[in-house]
Amino acid sequence: MSQDRLDSSIDIDRRSSIEIVRLIQEQDRLVADAVSAEAEKIAHAIDQIADRLSNNGRLFYAGAGTSGRIAMLDASEVPPTYGMDVIKVLMAGGQSAFFDAVEGAEDDEDAAIETINANVKSDDALVGIAASGTTPYTVAAVRRANMLGALTVGITSVPGSPLAREVDIAIAPQTGPEVIMGSTRMKSGTAQKLVLNTISTGVMIRLGRVYSNLMIDMPATNEKLRSRAVKMIELVAGVTRPMAVQAMRDANGSVRLAAVMAKKRIGADEARALLASKPLREVLES
Repeated sequence: MSQDRLDSSIDIDRRSSIEIVRLIQEQDRLVADAVSAEAEKIAHAIDQIADRLSNNGRLFYAGAGTSGRIAMLDASEVPPTYGMDVIKVLMAGGQSAFFDAVEGAEDDEDAAIETINANVKSDDALVGIAASGTTPYTVAAVRRANMLGALTVGITSVPGSPLAREVDIAIAPQTGPEVIMGSTRMKSGTAQKLVLNTISTGVMIRLGRVYSNLMIDMPATNEKLRSRAVKMIELVAGVTRPMAVQAMRDANGSVRLAAVMAKKRIGADEARALLASKPLREVLES
């Protein structure tokens, strides 16, 4: 388990830098396989969360310390990637705890319950993240969300932990002892990031925010993203770059709308009407 002592790193303080790097990398290679072993559970979580969001529910991540910060890293990248701000992070200790440690915050079960009561409804989904699966804040948040009827998912490195027992779907990559005993920002944290990346990406795909393998709803908010948006329109519509640029202008920056306009050779109003009547793939391929 992540809190156990790793025999191969007992003398790490006497190793050379290259030996330290190789030892850490040797352990890091184990993470992907541990996450892969949870594929069915991750897929189940994606389907269940997407179903909630399709029916006006919302998605929450809850964690403390490293787990909460990893959750925020994933959640903060969803709006600029998919144009959809649907993941809120409930962090032990509040917003300031993303930057500084808040003493005792992870043990505050009452704060967790209050936060859940103020934010989570029966239609929502809550993903609790805790490497050990014992963090009082996270376990209390999940337990209260269960009582409210929300879907609950747990991400932990310890199968059978309190978090794993409380949730509807337990995702528990067994990453093993850390190179530095108990430093769960390492393998456990990497596993959490991989799982959250997969869940948020899978949910966005299920919600139709991806066409082929393209970020079709990406907000083009800077020059780099505008260039990327134009390239996507070129690929989807099979048009020249000047035509894609003009379509983007006529669509007021909407990649989805511009792709339909360029592909079908139609105006914005007609493209909007088509998109309102059928899915994007059906519009583009009919």
